[in-house]
Amino acid sequence: MIYGLILAAGESRRMGQPKLLLPYGEKTVIETVFTIVKESKLDRSLVVVRPEDKIIPELARSFGFDIAINPEPGRGMLSSIIIGLESIPEEAEAAVLVLGDQPAIRASAIDLLIVGYRLKDKGLILPVFQGKRGHPILFDLKYRTEIKALNPEIGLRQLIQKHPEDILEIPMNEPGLVVDLDTPEDYFGQMKTGSGKAGECKKGS
Repeated sequence: MIYGLILAAGESRRMGQPKLLLPYGEKTVIETVFTIVKESKLDRSLVVVRPEDKIIPELARSFGFDIAINPEPGRGMLSSIIIGLESIPEEAEAAVLVLGDQPAIRASAIDLLIVGYRLKDKGLILPVFQGKRGHPILFDLKYRTEIKALNPEIGLRQLIQKHPEDILEIPMNEPGLVVDLDTPEDYFGQMKTGSGKAGECKKGS
């Protein structure tokens, strides 16, 4: 069993407003990500959310996803990954880490990671676009305990740096792998090049 682990507990400080609920095409950013994950070949998926969030958990349940709450999301991305891992059953083989602010990826990218994991004896499957590593990434859950001990300032990069022999890089023609929406400039830039339609996001917020 391969789980999707969707991170949706970020603080959106640089965006100045909840970026995952911004319009993106006919949906919001996070609904677009949920749709992509649902269309992939992942067996199950889990979404890590903030404790005060009411909207994203409801959306996640409507897609049939499980929910995990990060009580201290301010501790950073690694804390959300660890919370998610604690909610993924022991029988799961691997997880695909999906960022909630990457609506420009495609389900086929996730599926290629899964194929690479199934065909090759590697535990860290990384997508590459024009020589640059991106997200989502797949990691074997043999690393579950090790991930919990990582330096929060470095996160999964520390795991990747430590195990170069266990890495499979998969080149993909997917610009969305290296694009996330951290700032208003990122958002409006994606609206120009992607399939989304900008909503009320204040530049310079």
